[in-house]
Amino acid sequence: MADPLLVTAGLALGTFAIRLGGYLLGGALPATGPWARGLNALPGCLIAALLAVLLVQAGPAEWGAAALCAVVAVLTRSLPLTMLVGIGAVWLARTLI
Repeated sequence: MADPLLVTAGLALGTFAIRLGGYLLGGALPATGPWARGLNALPGCLIAALLAVLLVQAGPAEWGAAALCAVVAVLTRSLPLTMLVGIGAVWLARTLI
């Protein structure tokens, strides 16, 4: 069996290497131009893709929560409030249905 101290040191080294790699790679990314615009749009595109897959497999509780979230997002433009409303709506709908 592996020595716990050796395993902990290896995991710490791996975590540090991943973070350092991300920092170094982030410094090499362009700040302007088409690549920068594409990279800035990427998080929203990923969330939309994940949401689409989830809604295809979802039931009425999730569809209702998504509609309510869309309304809250358009009216308030507040991501934390939209997330809070969505979580609460899904929980309430699943509890009641």
